[in-house]
Amino acid sequence: METEYHSLEQLFEQLGLDNSDAAIDAFIARHRPLDESTAIYDADFWSRGQAAFLKEALEDDSNWAEVVDQLDAQLR
Repeated sequence: METEYHSLEQLFEQLGLDNSDAAIDAFIARHRPLDESTAIYDADFWSRGQAAFLKEALEDDSNWAEVVDQLDAQLR
């Protein structure tokens, strides 16, 4: 079992997005508020690959799940 957890910057890098603090803040501001009934991976602003990664991270409770949850909370 993996025990390393990742930062928000690493998550954005993994998703192929600009991972600077300013870019992350702008992304969150642009896409919030995410409707409470929409799972983070079902949001319409992700590519298919990004959505699949987010869904798998949560379903598998991988070492990415915690930071995906953090992003989810910030998008609400």
